Amino acid sequence: MHAPNRPARARRPDPARFIRRHTRLVPVPSVPEISLHLAHEATGLWRLTGTEAGGDAARPPYWAFPWAGGMALARFLLDRPGLVAGRRVLDLGAGSGLVAIAAAKAGASKVTASEIDEYALAAIRLNAEANGVAFGIVGDLLGGAPPVIDLVAAGDLFYEAGLAERVLRFLDLCIEGGAEVLIGDPGRNHLPRGRLEFIADYRVPDVGEVERGTNQASAVFRLTPPRRRRAG
Repeated sequence: MHAPNRPARARRPDPARFIRRHTRLVPVPSVPEISLHLAHEATGLWRLTGTEAGGDAARPPYWAFPWAGGMALARFLLDRPGLVAGRRVLDLGAGSGLVAIAAAKAGASKVTASEIDEYALAAIRLNAEANGVAFGIVGDLLGGAPPVIDLVAAGDLFYEAGLAERVLRFLDLCIEGGAEVLIGDPGRNHLPRGRLEFIADYRVPDVGEVERGTNQASAVFRLTPPRRRRAG
């Protein structure tokens, strides 16, 4: 007997080619010094990532949209270059690489962008090149020890409970290692509010709202060390 014919699995396109085809290189709202490869309504990118990109609908194209927390962090770093000048900066969950690019432009001595999705990694490379900066790009860091860094920027990472728990555990390790941690967030559900020191706020659009021109408040916070339990 002949084995039944199986439908051919869609071949995933080259990430960089896919991004160039389905996005536009445009200035970021509230951070016009930086341009990114961003989706627009005509591309239907949310649908395309579930079909043309190989059927991986489980990972939406978050890298193709500026997020409110990332825009607030990028604006904050560009306006205060003394905060990052000469320091080693990690952009955790970098998405498009917006915050890493801002840190590089602000004079950081070393910048690392961490992401887990292959399309996001490709987008970060393309966006860094488009803005004339270069930095390290690495995969998932949450399961191990942090690299040697002075400042961590974490934008928009507290939207899901499991992820928020893993991120906070990693950020606490960074603090233990002597790093400063900045969080950019518009107030998502799992933000560790009891440990945040408010620094600044901005009116920026959130993911999916850029073309509509809708702005909302997004803040930059400093994450304080966890409180130690008293013995006894």
